[in-house]
Amino acid sequence: MNSTLSTAGLDRRAFFRGSAIAALAIFGSGSLAACSSAVGEQRSGAEESVNPVRGGTLTLAIPDDISPSALLTSTTTAGVTLSGLVYETLTRYPLDSVVPQPVLAKDWKLSDDGLTLTLNLRDDVTFHSGRPFTAADAEFSLRTYADPKFSAQLRSTAAAITGFDSSDPRTLVITLAHRTGNIFDLLDLAPIFDSQTFDKAVAGESFIGTGPFVFVSRTPNSAISFGRNPNYWIAERPYLDRVEARIVPDSQARLTSLKSGQVALVSPASLTFRDSQTLAKTSGFETTSLDGAELQVYLGANVTAEGLTDVRTRKALAYAIDRDRIMTEVYRDTGYAVNLPWPKSSPAYDAAKNSTYTRDVAKARGLVSEVGALPTIPLTYAGASPDFEAAAQIVQANLAEAGITVELDPVEATVFFKQLIGAEFKGLWLTNHTFAQYVPSTLTVSAYPFNAAHNASKFSSPAYSAAAEAAWQVPDGSSDAAKKLYADLGTQLLDELFLIEIGVVVPQVSAASTVRDLAWTKGRQPQFANTFLA
Repeated sequence: MNSTLSTAGLDRRAFFRGSAIAALAIFGSGSLAACSSAVGEQRSGAEESVNPVRGGTLTLAIPDDISPSALLTSTTTAGVTLSGLVYETLTRYPLDSVVPQPVLAKDWKLSDDGLTLTLNLRDDVTFHSGRPFTAADAEFSLRTYADPKFSAQLRSTAAAITGFDSSDPRTLVITLAHRTGNIFDLLDLAPIFDSQTFDKAVAGESFIGTGPFVFVSRTPNSAISFGRNPNYWIAERPYLDRVEARIVPDSQARLTSLKSGQVALVSPASLTFRDSQTLAKTSGFETTSLDGAELQVYLGANVTAEGLTDVRTRKALAYAIDRDRIMTEVYRDTGYAVNLPWPKSSPAYDAAKNSTYTRDVAKARGLVSEVGALPTIPLTYAGASPDFEAAAQIVQANLAEAGITVELDPVEATVFFKQLIGAEFKGLWLTNHTFAQYVPSTLTVSAYPFNAAHNASKFSSPAYSAAAEAAWQVPDGSSDAAKKLYADLGTQLLDELFLIEIGVVVPQVSAASTVRDLAWTKGRQPQFANTFLA
């Protein structure tokens, strides 16, 4: 398939070093166009290839249930799972680059001025209801993504679309308010909904998309069932008859379910890294890293909270944290310590700046002494995650050495994300963020922790907003001009420290070795059209 882009418009060269478009599994007309992943590519060399087998049920364990109100937020594993199985997007990135590849859009053209994008859509796609997919549905979905009531993280990019022309059912033309360097991030992430049944999705009654699996049923806080889409536009796919997602909130229970054969797969980053690595050495199981779908662990600070208003306190935090210990003990050296949010594969990565704050307890104590007496500061984290709990305990001990007392505040995941989206944290919080593996500018105009217009830290700065806006509008995200703007953003992040980065973590997936050809997107959405049970 050809994807034509104007060289004077948005240059979509591989922003991530080592890009290989071959990592995307795309076949000829009427066949597969879906992202491959490291899963299935790192099997034992001694293992013989197995021809795909049709039929069977893949059972997986996930930590949470669907929250219809969070359908567009990408904050729950269940929501990400639903999105990957039931819904599709217009384009899709492979794991190792941000070069868009065809999905529901078969090719596209960006105008020379970078303000008009014409997408030619597939004509052989139907929704699970049987109704043909048209440009009007794509328009509806992008308009819905821009609706503030859904709190989608790339809403600002969707809102930059000021005009739609869907008069031709097979062509969608969008007009942008300004050059928007991450427009394909939006097209990669925004699910295409059936405009006629979206109200049922929001109510949690039914979820109708164009994907390889059809939503069958949901037992709240227990299980979600998906069946094979018999009319999927990729011939002979999917191989599986069903996918059963069992909701298992406890990490140890998820491990037990996998080891006992009750489930064959645990969703990405849903086991401790120690357990995932142990499974990698256990006969009958495999653990694989999702390179290209990185997460970044960080400590956030409400800059309006008592004790955190003075940047010297936040710098003390940055010096006190033992990043290397956290990365080794909690994340088992699956990643690396950083001071800035972007991974090594990103054009925004800056090795020198990432060594700005290394552990120096003496400096941290000196800064605390300058500030004076500090109150006890709450440190909130999602208590159901043993990795977050372990990391929070190390941070608590590190800060105590610097004379900063924090009180651990574990909360339910739903409460945590509500506080994150609503900027309701009382002091510090610890979690991970995503989107740094996409176009670098996406982070600072979109992600809840970083969004220059509204973020969880309640931080605002005209200079930060201007730099974020400028980086967003650079058409070529890997150009020298873009890199200079990323450097400016990095300097401001290090100077203001409303977020204190800890490390880049590569998510891991553990499964029974009988599960073959698993695949995931950069956003960790399952792509199971080719998956089968050996």
